[in-house]
Amino acid sequence: MTATPEATEATPTIVLVGHGMVGQRFLEALAERGLTATHRVVVLCEEPRPAYDRVALTSYFSGRTAEDLSMTDPEFITAHGIELRVGDPAVSVDRAARKVTARSGEVFEYDTLVLATGSYPFVPPVPNKDAEGCFVYRTIEDLLAIEEYAKSKATTGAVVGGGLLGLEAAGALKGLGVESHIVEFAPRLMPVQVDDGGGAALLRTIEEMGLSVHTGVGTQEILVDAEGAVTGMKLSDGSELATDMVVFSAGVRPRDQLARDCGLTVGERGGITVDEQCRTVADPHVFAIGECALASDGRVYGLVAPGYEQAETAAATIAADEASFTGADLSTKLKLLGVDVASFGDAHGTAEDCLDVVYSDSRAGLYKKLVIGRDGTLLGGILVGDADAYGTLKAFTGSVPPVSPESLVLPAGAGESVQLGPSSLPDEAIVCSCHNVSKGTIRGAVTDHRCTTVPEVKKCTKAGTGCGSCVKVLGQLVNAELEASGVEVDKGLCGCFGQTREELYEIVHALRVTTYQDLLDRHGREGARGGDGCEVCKPAVGSIIASLAPTIGVSGYVLDGEQASLQDTNDHFLANLQKNGSYSVVPRIPGGEIAPEKLIVIGEIARDFGLYTKITGGQRIDMFGARVEQLPLIWARLVDAGFESGHAYGKSLRTVKSCVGQTWCRYGVQDSVRMAIDLELRYRGLRSPHKLKSAVSGCQRECAEAQSKDFGVIATANGWNLYVGGNGGATPRHADLLAQDLSDAELVRLIDRFLMFYIRTADRLERTSTWLERIPGGLDHVRDVVVHDSLGICDELEQLMRAHVAHYRDEWAETVNDPEKLARFVSFVNAPDTPDPVVAFVPERDQMKPDLPLLSIGMRPAADVLEGSAQR
Repeated sequence: MTATPEATEATPTIVLVGHGMVGQRFLEALAERGLTATHRVVVLCEEPRPAYDRVALTSYFSGRTAEDLSMTDPEFITAHGIELRVGDPAVSVDRAARKVTARSGEVFEYDTLVLATGSYPFVPPVPNKDAEGCFVYRTIEDLLAIEEYAKSKATTGAVVGGGLLGLEAAGALKGLGVESHIVEFAPRLMPVQVDDGGGAALLRTIEEMGLSVHTGVGTQEILVDAEGAVTGMKLSDGSELATDMVVFSAGVRPRDQLARDCGLTVGERGGITVDEQCRTVADPHVFAIGECALASDGRVYGLVAPGYEQAETAAATIAADEASFTGADLSTKLKLLGVDVASFGDAHGTAEDCLDVVYSDSRAGLYKKLVIGRDGTLLGGILVGDADAYGTLKAFTGSVPPVSPESLVLPAGAGESVQLGPSSLPDEAIVCSCHNVSKGTIRGAVTDHRCTTVPEVKKCTKAGTGCGSCVKVLGQLVNAELEASGVEVDKGLCGCFGQTREELYEIVHALRVTTYQDLLDRHGREGARGGDGCEVCKPAVGSIIASLAPTIGVSGYVLDGEQASLQDTNDHFLANLQKNGSYSVVPRIPGGEIAPEKLIVIGEIARDFGLYTKITGGQRIDMFGARVEQLPLIWARLVDAGFESGHAYGKSLRTVKSCVGQTWCRYGVQDSVRMAIDLELRYRGLRSPHKLKSAVSGCQRECAEAQSKDFGVIATANGWNLYVGGNGGATPRHADLLAQDLSDAELVRLIDRFLMFYIRTADRLERTSTWLERIPGGLDHVRDVVVHDSLGICDELEQLMRAHVAHYRDEWAETVNDPEKLARFVSFVNAPDTPDPVVAFVPERDQMKPDLPLLSIGMRPAADVLEGSAQR
């Protein structure tokens, strides 16, 4: 603990105005240099709460609380004697007397004043910009106001601004159930970060999410009704956009009014002018850091990483250490509306004679561009849709990569792609831009400071504690350095088991272990034996036992005995939990083929139970809004009509999509529907490390998108081509061709082998795409094993699949026919006939949607809690 200085007239005082992310980093830098032990530190904070993670602001709509977002440890504030005054901002500064007056009227004398007042949202000067229904998107209080208005008064919303925060705001409105529009004056979204190609890929993906985008137009006027509430917008092209609310997210401006009022020098376009030490040019006793500062290179930096550098520079200067801030890296990596977007270095190719290397796949929403100098130097780049390589590529910026640039932009599985690991980086490469931490510093933390885990390296170097985009590379570097030093890296599944998932699979299979408890007691870590296990290993082992159930002689029904206690929430109720506590029900529709009579049954069930219906991307029908006690009633009617579980809730086969094939299509060369149905019925219920998706296309036109699936089949004139390891989700990957021109029997046999080899050797929650890249030897090794039987295990793999097929049972039918199992399907154990009062709905577009205050997810109003009840 740092000793707090006893306040005397001789004790120097530092006053910090503003307590955002940069302000908090400044306090930490003061403490690191021992200044909190020799100075009185006063913080004047305008918001009603201490510093929080504004970068992750939108996650508030996904259930994170203000406490979750907080960056301020109360123990840190107390231990360092910092006087933190929330809700009491500075209102004036007397530089001659060196005094700051707070809104409360209290006056603080200072020896050093640090302004970290941040920025304010820019609102275009259009008529009615302050009308009822107009908001900005900057603070937690802004989000609360937006949520309340959207819930009570709006069905349509428009966001002015298509930049980083604008897209997040649009996503938040969509999450609130509001039809969302984005209006951007520039010709593309995110004009600062991406070019036309990246903007086009981003636009396609966002529009597919149901958001409407209007680029190349500005807002001329906010239209209002007689009461002054928003009814629409008039745009610069003369069109009008009907909307009930408007969120302005058109950029920010430096918050420098306090500096202007006390006579400090500000830039022509705003920002408090500072020198390389972040000291104001007008007063050596005053510093400015973060978004309010106009740095010595003439820029106002709106990213958190440069703000952190400025905070550290100011603290070092106050401590009489040498430090300077002359500019910063503007690289960014974000996930906007679920889409990875990253840019680094000279992303727009402004350098003379530079060249672009581009890969674009508009259907998959992928765009990758690298800017290369004439000498091969990597100058910068843009990544949209897949930014996994961001950490490594950014670190290579300014140097010549060891492989060709073409191989760096190709996705895995497409051509001669190369995945550079962090071990290929030079020691001087910056891995963490937020805290300017190099690869050499990270290696030193392991070798010199004896750090053996990522958390320890984070604490030692601060790498990975900013935006978090470098954490993946950080983990790879730590493990590589430990292995190079001869330290055995613990690759165990969790704290309960020292074995990997693959090793646990072999133990269960070879020793016929039939229960989780037996496996833990016999093969768990010493300290875990006899215990209850953890939430990592329980579902993983449950999946292993379920996938091997016929072979080891146990029931494959996941709600039998001990198995029921091992399942995740979705498997626990054989349905998908939704955000308001209701569940969705997805019956299996093999190959996407369904008779009219079965369609009518689904419609009648949805109507009778008041469910929301939607066609899924896997050619099925999803029914949302079922209460837990309604699930068996819905299943019973579905089972009676010939349906069964679609396993949408499980880590198992989901769907096998198909086109109509040669039966109907004039281009089809094989019966893709029949093959898709056969495959789906064969592999239904197969438990695996992660979900499995498949598709069968009837010709090379590939309408079923088989090359984006875990295993995909494409018809040829001579039979079938089999592709494996594809993924169309958050990290898209083209599937690799495993074998071609297969007969029906050959195709099924290879898929049997491939799936059982994957289940046997994959890590927990590892998709086939990741597994195929991780497993030693990659595709060539997998081909040797499953096609050429190089390990001599193909007979065993086929036998395992035959056992699965022979012992398959529908989980829904098993449940509705077992009164004991039905007892679990209640909201309250001690009040089984009482429905959950929070599960409520409101009408929308002839259906319904959850009636849910998103900012209080999981927070049941006290009046609605059943006294003494236990919710399951």
